[in-house]
Amino acid sequence: MSFWSAFAGVLVFGMYLWTMAPGLSFIDAGELSTVASTLGIAHPTGYPLFTLFARMFSMLPFGKPIENLNLMAAFCCAVGVMVFVHLSWSLLSRNHAAGKTRSVVLISSVSAALLLAFSVTYWSQATAIEVYPLHCVLLGLVIQAFLSAAWENRLDQWILFAFILGLSFTNHLTTVLLAPAFLFYYFASQGFGIASWKRIGIMVLPFLFGLSPYLYLPLRAARAPLMNWGNPISLERLFWHVSGKQYHNWMFSSSDVAVRQFRGFVDSFPQEFVYLGVVLALLGIWVLWRSDRRLLVFTMLLFVGCLAYAINYDIHDIDSYFLLAYFTTALWIGFGLRQIGLYLVKNFQRGVAYSGIIGALAVAFVAGANFSTVNERQDHLVDDYIENMFASLPPNALIISYQWDNWVSASFYKQLVEGERPDVTVIDKELLRRSWYLTQLERTNSKLVAESRREVDAFLREVDKFEHDEPYNQVIIESRYAGMIRSFIVHGLRERPVFVTSEIEPQYTAGFQRVPMGLALRLYPDTLSHPSPFPRFVVRPPVRNGRLEDQTFRLYSQALVLRGDYCLLKLEDRGEARRSYEAALQFQPGERGILQRLAVSSDSSASLPRLRGF
Repeated sequence: MSFWSAFAGVLVFGMYLWTMAPGLSFIDAGELSTVASTLGIAHPTGYPLFTLFARMFSMLPFGKPIENLNLMAAFCCAVGVMVFVHLSWSLLSRNHAAGKTRSVVLISSVSAALLLAFSVTYWSQATAIEVYPLHCVLLGLVIQAFLSAAWENRLDQWILFAFILGLSFTNHLTTVLLAPAFLFYYFASQGFGIASWKRIGIMVLPFLFGLSPYLYLPLRAARAPLMNWGNPISLERLFWHVSGKQYHNWMFSSSDVAVRQFRGFVDSFPQEFVYLGVVLALLGIWVLWRSDRRLLVFTMLLFVGCLAYAINYDIHDIDSYFLLAYFTTALWIGFGLRQIGLYLVKNFQRGVAYSGIIGALAVAFVAGANFSTVNERQDHLVDDYIENMFASLPPNALIISYQWDNWVSASFYKQLVEGERPDVTVIDKELLRRSWYLTQLERTNSKLVAESRREVDAFLREVDKFEHDEPYNQVIIESRYAGMIRSFIVHGLRERPVFVTSEIEPQYTAGFQRVPMGLALRLYPDTLSHPSPFPRFVVRPPVRNGRLEDQTFRLYSQALVLRGDYCLLKLEDRGEARRSYEAALQFQPGERGILQRLAVSSDSSASLPRLRGF
């Protein structure tokens, strides 16, 4: 078994390396790589186990830290596959571990693990740094430890399970989604007697010991690291951070959210295993219904518990929250493959060989079908975007943005780890709503905050009510918030160029002229005409399409359209306007609004007032 689990791990590790991102990726990759490289504190819930583990990879003596951290993702997902082989074997081999049946169980276990490995969401975790690759390892370990303890009922195994369970919580709190299945199976197998409750009491101490990595958060916060999200230095702030208080308003917010997320899951679920997995999983469920209904309920609770939570979380990047559901589906697939294998062995002399061929073909089919969806080998979009953004900014610039997914997160890594463009001050507009971020900003840009001290303190007094769940006035908070941002702009303009990105709402820059400069907009306290150089973006096309890839191309297109409008309406330069519109079409071919602009800018008889409706 160890040989075959190693075989599966090595095989998928090779594929993961081939499809691994060469650098920074979208959303939290920049922030998490900064946290790992500088021993900082990540966004809630802090992920201390991930941070400490990733720190070791960031220190490898070869490659850039981001390359080594992407390597960590591939490594963890490969180890997760190896753990799954052992878990699947332990489930499938019960009463089926002799003669040809043993071979069928082995084939089914390895095949199910490889099908999980090459499913879209699992494979996607292996291509770039995130907290979920380590979660994939811990999911298998926790379930294996629990079932082994439940079957053999040895105290040392229960203690080991409790410790691993606590440790898993310090990587990701969705470990709690295992609770319904564990509680059901525990009492169903151990009974409700005093011995069961005493055993739970004994497990409390090793569970708490497993939670000990959370001590990292207040201890490290006391040292004021470069990335100190939430500043969990007190018990109150530690609780806020670990409980994810910042995100509570996104959880169980409405039935509309649940319906939308559920529909998204239903639409994407068959594609995870390219429909083949659905058929095999249904067969596996049928097998469990006939042979082990207690285990069927256990796996159903894993699946439903995950689904019930995930569909009630209102975020775009929800796919990774369904990992436990896909994990459970792969277990069902294993039972389905075993059933096919047993039928072949019973009816054909070469049944074992046929079983192996079917498993290999299924794996090859799913891997081949999903390859283009997950392949990030030549995806440089984030690296290119941040380089183009920095190229848009002159020395000592200040920029306010909330393009977190595309570049703000990545800017942390570029500036704090690789030391690129330390002269630029990047301010995340939405993080300004949090008191901890202003504390961090004051530490890194003390003069800027000192000059706006009155406005900052006025906002902090109001936001303190919000953070402590005290009565507050939303209008007053928003007014103080806007006043603080405006103060940063006013004081910043006295000494440095100040920029915003296009998504910053007009009310925050009222009274300032926005002049397109590459991917950003430079603010001027006048109405004069200012030059807007044609941006020469260096963009390597991605090897795949997706929401974030499309969003990035729209940002390039939008920047060029804004420049075209400025050249046309302010500078009255039709030639430069056409040049910008034509360049924008390269990022959004056939986009109707751009084509209309291009047509009007090419018509010398068109009057400029007609263009102001764009």
